[in-house]
Formats: sequence, C-alpha cells, structure tokens
Amino acid sequence: MFPPHTQRPFIIAEIGTSHGGSLSKAREMVDAAREAGAECVKFQIVYADEILHPNTGEVALPGGNIRLYDRFKALERPPDFFAAIKEHACSQGLAFLCTPFGIRSARELRALNPFALKIASPELNHEPLLREAASYGLPVYLSTGVSRLGDIEEALSLLKGVPVCLLHCVTSYPAPPEEYNLTLINSLRGIFGVPVGVSDHSLDPELVPALAASLGAAAVEKHFCLSQDDPGLDDPIALPPALFARMVRSVRQAAGLSVEEVRPDLAGRWGAQMLDAVLGDGVKRLARSEAAHYGRTNRSLHALWELPPGTVLEAGMVSPLRTEKNLRPGLPPSWLSRITGWQVKTLIPSGEGIRLEDFF
Repeated sequence: MFPPHTQRPFIIAEIGTSHGGSLSKAREMVDAAREAGAECVKFQIVYADEILHPNTGEVALPGGNIRLYDRFKALERPPDFFAAIKEHACSQGLAFLCTPFGIRSARELRALNPFALKIASPELNHEPLLREAASYGLPVYLSTGVSRLGDIEEALSLLKGVPVCLLHCVTSYPAPPEEYNLTLINSLRGIFGVPVGVSDHSLDPELVPALAASLGAAAVEKHFCLSQDDPGLDDPIALPPALFARMVRSVRQAAGLSVEEVRPDLAGRWGAQMLDAVLGDGVKRLARSEAAHYGRTNRSLHALWELPPGTVLEAGMVSPLRTEKNLRPGLPPSWLSRITGWQVKTLIPSGEGIRLEDFF
C-alpha cells in the first residue's frame, strides 16, 4: 500500500549504492538513517549491462580513473543481498524502496514484494521498464529530472492504472538550489492529478526540503551517507546523519505551513532573492545545470556490438542505455519496434547510438 501522503511528507533516505557492496555497511546505514528520522530507505539494484555500454567512458576516483561500466559492474549483488537489506529495514520499522534499471532488476525486485518501486529520472523514457513496472500493479515513485512536460505525460500514460507519486528533481550533482523551481510541485500536481514530492540533489539540508514541505510535497528524498568522504559515487552530495536529521526537523516544522508562514525564517537565513529563485515560476523546463544532459542521461537506443552495413536490425542487437558523455545519443526507446527489421546502411560502431541516418 502507498504510504499516506498528507501534510507530513514521507522522508526517504536514498542510500543507493553507497554501501559499496557490503551488507554490514548497508545495515549500518539503515540503522543510521532510522536514527536520523528517515521513514524509508532506498537502494538500487545495479546490473551494469542494464545501464550503459562498456564504451561509455570513465569516472574519476581517488585511486585513478576507472570505466564507469566497471564501477557499476563492481556494485552488482545477487537478490539475496537485497532480501537481507529489506528484512533488516523492516525489522527497524522502515519502509524498503529500491530502484531497478532494467527488466532483470525489476523482476528481482518484484520477487522481494516491495510496497512500491522507484523509477529514476534517466529511466523516465525507458518504455520497456515502465511497461514492466506497470504490469506489477505496484505504486511507483517517478523522478522527473532532465525531462520535459511531454516526457512526464508519456511516462504516466505507460504507468496508467497504478498509483504514481512524481518526484520533482534537478538531475545535476550537486544541483543549484536556485534552479529547483519548486512551485512546479503545485503545477505538476494540478496538471496530472497525482501526488508530487521532491528528490533533492542540492547540498543544503534545509532550503529546498523545507520549501518543498511548505508547498505540500508528498515526499522528500535526499541522498544519505555515513560520511561525505566515503568512496560512494553519490557520497560527496549526500547528507551524513547529523545533517539528514537537521533536514528532517526542518521538513517537519514546515509541513502544514504555507510558504508565507515559513518565508520569514528562511529569508532571514538565505535572503528573499534566493527564496524567490528557489520557488521559481512553476513552468516546467530543463534546468540550466541539466540541459546539456538531456538525451544523454536519459535512455536511447545503442548498438550492443558493431553493426556493419547490410545488417538487418534485430531487437537483441540494441538496448535502451544511457549515453553519458562519450557516445552519441540514439533514437528514443519507443522506436525499437519501428526500426526492427530495417537494414543498416552505414557502419554503427559498438556502443554508439542508433540514428535514422544509419538506415537512409
């Protein structure tokens, strides 16, 4: 059952993959999140092949650069790993939420009997995943970063028949708070008639979450870590326990109050001009910090291996993957059924996006 979305926002600690593959650390993080005031802990079931191609590029880590694909590969864990985490979370009175990135991880998550699924912003246009999620009949938290209004509308049409809570988000790490345009919480709720919360990637523990709560956010999600010096991919922009607890207190104080009621205190700390910028105008558009990621962070169709001229395209040759920085983006995932059976006219290198000009 979907948690009740009232004046009390549902507080989600996004642990993601910050456990580093360690079950003991995952349990420690669950306990710390509970102590900090979280009501839900969220993880990610990672299979590298469901997310990106080996040729995607590298990520800089303290020990040197490593292929992003290899970094995700190292985070792969079997289903019993997440079953143990869920059991521990539930024993601590916390809800267990998890993000799948493809059909395999979605089915493994479904077998754990979660109360809901979380779909991350880059997968908002992952049509096969959304159809799979819809078939379960479970509620879905759907992040809306790096998207346009039409993208959200299309995603909701694929999830028709299941309860959805949108999470307004800016897909940038960290996200500038002044780009959050939080009045979109009201706009999206009015346009789509569903609960709307916020997934906050900004660094401050209070500004965005408290304003979101005063706007009636159904949920507040924030990355959680034990220390920002830990080696997790998201740890530098996550909140350690003390700051997460501060966020929770701020959200609880603002919940049920209007923006006008919380404004004097917040303006005293951040200034009226900053508050106006964070609230924005409520018009859905790509934030400046995420605009360059559109079409790259989202899914597009990529060749799994080199496709020479004359190849008749089959579904198994292609996958809807994130493009990221080094590869060229391809057609949206919804095009897969249309181009299956078409003959390739120009060489498509392994990993590159598949475009219409590759056929004509």
